[in-house]
Amino acid sequence: MQLEPAVKEKIESLIHDNTVMLFMKGTKQFPQCGFSATVVGILKELGVKFETANVLADASLRDGIKVFSDWPTIPQLYIKGEFVGGCDIVREMHASGELAKLVGVTVEAPKPPTIHVSDAAARAFKAAEEPGEDKLRIEIDASFQVDLYFAPKKAGDLEVVANGVTLLVDPASAKRADGVKIDYVDGPQGSGFKIENPNAPPVVRALSARELAAMLTGAEPVHLFDVRTEKEIQTARIEGSIPFEGEGLKKLESLSKDAIVVFQCHHGVRSRAAAEQVLAKGFKRVYNLTGGIDAWSREVDSSVPRY
Repeated sequence: MQLEPAVKEKIESLIHDNTVMLFMKGTKQFPQCGFSATVVGILKELGVKFETANVLADASLRDGIKVFSDWPTIPQLYIKGEFVGGCDIVREMHASGELAKLVGVTVEAPKPPTIHVSDAAARAFKAAEEPGEDKLRIEIDASFQVDLYFAPKKAGDLEVVANGVTLLVDPASAKRADGVKIDYVDGPQGSGFKIENPNAPPVVRALSARELAAMLTGAEPVHLFDVRTEKEIQTARIEGSIPFEGEGLKKLESLSKDAIVVFQCHHGVRSRAAAEQVLAKGFKRVYNLTGGIDAWSREVDSSVPRY
């Protein structure tokens, strides 16, 4: 593909005028893909000044930057006029400390984090470990996504021993991993690792119908808001739910930001959007019923009509 002179000039100008330039999907305030969000998070974590160009807003720029750099994917990061790479390369350079050096940022040497591993998780890790040099790694990216896997030790890795389990932590993950609790539990979808991170920002948590049923019978109050239309609510309703419009909004205003609030709709899409809005208002324990009232009818209470 031949790069149009005007597009080439625009790209060169952006790279030349900005020491750290990121071509991405969306903006630094509202990334529109996970890979772009990861790189934005890393740059913000380093505290470096950077500019972005939204390739979704300009098709010629989206296609042109791929030709210009001879790199097929977005995002693409340039530093001091030189192409650095995409998300995976930026993430690796950040983990090794190389990215901080490249942008001229002094990063304090990380300390080994405190990680808590339950007895059940320790047994599961030891059962999965195979003879050899591979060790258990925990990586937590700028979006606080956690990855647990076995791999060889890398330069700069920190070693943490928790409940007899040795974990490798890269420097970039160290602060984000401090205080993490790892358990191995049985759930509706089978057994798996449960990770609690006190450093992670609040997110809307997915809640299965069976988990909601158990939560509603617990000691702590649960506030269940139904975002469906009045007609839908008249057709089928979970006992104890509150219509979000009107009555629900007033109720929400009276609640502590630490209250448990759960949102539900027909299949979980509209309620997810409402939950995200409430999360942005500062509520910390926000849940969305996966599958909505339809899942509740199928998995918990068949007397609730399906429609």
